[in-house]
Amino acid sequence: FKKLAFRLAIRKGDREGWLAEHMFVMGVHGPGGRKTYFTGAFPSFCGKTSTAMVPGETIVGDDLAYLRKIDGEVRSANVESGIFGIIRNVNAKDDPIIWHVLSSPGEVIISNILVCDGVPYWLGDTREVPDHGINHSGEWHDGKSDEMGNEIHLAHKNARFTVALDALANRDERVDDPDGVPVGGIIYGGRDSDTSVPVQQSFDWEHGVIMLGASLESETTAATLGRLGVRAFQPMSNLDFVAIPLGKYVRNHLDFIKGVEKPPIIFGVNYFLKNEGGGYLNGMQDKYVWLKWMERRVHGEMDAIRIPTGYTPKYEDLRELFGEVLEDEYTEAQYFEQFTLRIPENLRKLDRIEYIYTNDIEDTPEVFFKVLVEQRQRLLDAQAKFGDYVEPSKFC
Repeated sequence: FKKLAFRLAIRKGDREGWLAEHMFVMGVHGPGGRKTYFTGAFPSFCGKTSTAMVPGETIVGDDLAYLRKIDGEVRSANVESGIFGIIRNVNAKDDPIIWHVLSSPGEVIISNILVCDGVPYWLGDTREVPDHGINHSGEWHDGKSDEMGNEIHLAHKNARFTVALDALANRDERVDDPDGVPVGGIIYGGRDSDTSVPVQQSFDWEHGVIMLGASLESETTAATLGRLGVRAFQPMSNLDFVAIPLGKYVRNHLDFIKGVEKPPIIFGVNYFLKNEGGGYLNGMQDKYVWLKWMERRVHGEMDAIRIPTGYTPKYEDLRELFGEVLEDEYTEAQYFEQFTLRIPENLRKLDRIEYIYTNDIEDTPEVFFKVLVEQRQRLLDAQAKFGDYVEPSKFC
């Protein structure tokens, strides 16, 4: 019902000139008690709810957002009364707010987990696992297998939870504001093991819509049907819901800021970049720092390095933020490994995106290809000058 209703909302927004998006809405706190509202679009199991629930920030909604122009300003409202997320790996250390709600008395719905003696358990909750209980397979015991001989885990990888917004201690005070909240930034993120840097800012609205939103790809997870780890085209993290031609959908985004004095800044994030050995380059809590950097950038308070794909942070700013936000040391070695521009991978992505919008999508706006060609040329120029893999300091 939710998918069907959301498709109708996208159709209605198309007719009336507003956007219905698969986005969270959250408030990120800055210096001096300032709060800046962001929306964010991520495919399932890519950090969407965990980003919206970062400790110290406030949540308006975790999944659906309507964006409208009011008095020359972009505003957003959540249209749901609760949050719905993947419960795998939710634990007291990495997700303290969600953990508190799930482990406290109250109304909570959890699906496809193990129940033993009235206590729920799920994958990655870091507690000692019981050796028996009831789960989606019926009576379960450690070592149980299905008819094909495959091990049945204590809980499903795609197990979910849902709670009312009223149950959350970080519920934003403007969650029910009929005028919505002013949007300072829009974030697009997906599961990308080898191409995009952890956080970057678009050059402008047009570049952000096209290169960070409409060109979004994400590797498949247990939240989707079919094989895992397959790179999938997922524009604006909304492909499953878009009920109008995709070319028109992209055009609507490009046209949306007409008459807006200060459009939201568009950012891209990637929590899943890996090294050659297959290990993640980012920690679970690094997203706290990326949010603070984006909040400062909205207000022009931190400088950035212009690379061919956008603006990225400077090392000294991230070192300061890691110490301030996480009380952690951030080394130059970490920075160079995470923010090195991977030119061959970025060029291959552009080829994939160009093929899709040329062959599979009708009425793609001409400006789409203009922006794509410009990005490819910037990458080729950098490759000719610096080689395939370029540390950010080369662009200073």
